[in-house]
Amino acid sequence: MQFQQLLYFVAVAETRHFTHAAERVHVSQPSLSQQIRALETELGAELFSRARGNIGLTEAGEALLPLARRILADADTARQEVQELAQLRRGRVRLGATPSLCTGLLPEVLRVFHDRHPGIRLLIEEGGSHDLVRQLARGALDLALIVLPLPPGSPALTTVELLQEDLVVVSAASGKPPRRPARISDLRDQPLVMFRHGYDLRELTVAACRAAGFEPGFTVEGGEMDAVLGFVRAGLGVAVVPSMVAGRAGPGFRVTPLADPGLRRTIALAHRSDVAPPRAARELQRVLLDSRE
Repeated sequence: MQFQQLLYFVAVAETRHFTHAAERVHVSQPSLSQQIRALETELGAELFSRARGNIGLTEAGEALLPLARRILADADTARQEVQELAQLRRGRVRLGATPSLCTGLLPEVLRVFHDRHPGIRLLIEEGGSHDLVRQLARGALDLALIVLPLPPGSPALTTVELLQEDLVVVSAASGKPPRRPARISDLRDQPLVMFRHGYDLRELTVAACRAAGFEPGFTVEGGEMDAVLGFVRAGLGVAVVPSMVAGRAGPGFRVTPLADPGLRRTIALAHRSDVAPPRAARELQRVLLDSRE
């Protein structure tokens, strides 16, 4: 049984005329009649009575008509659902991002995307860059904003550089002012508030301290971005954070740039190389890349 045959059957049942039905579905009358005969042969029963030129439904035809209409209606619904997805009327995007980008870059970008496609649900996963890479590999995310370079042993990801960001030192405004600009070596005698494992900022800071010849000391470690800033405001130590975060930290902080060559991180937009992102995700990707302007 073919979808086209059901379409022709319903057209004949509703018009009670083979020629008019053929005109409705835009085929020749002989082709339509041939498909109806093929359908009757497959079902093993005549669907129409054709006595004296009057077309009527047989008992088998009466039984088939509501089922055929339902099948055609379901097919039309399926077509509309797919078209809505294709036209970005509905759907979802699963985006991963580091906490600093969630508070800095993403709000404006997501506002632009939502204004254009209000029917698309945005599911945001906040986490460290290494965690996001693992979630991309598992298929739990469509896109992720991660920090380059990728860690060793990372899955095959397609990445596009989005921005480069300076890192700065934040300290409590009530504390002793640090040297301006600060040097990495100045952190030797400073208590550090440190992010949990899995945060690229932790690895960048520790690696920079070791390159300067010392092992950093932590007063508090294991926090997320908001917790780290709270601990710094309370005077528990200093932290190295992205300039984008420092600029939005609010009162209670002192922000000190790092002396050249300083510390910078590269943010990239990533997705799995072996799976093309869904249409809605590709549109969000375009909006994110346009944000570089």
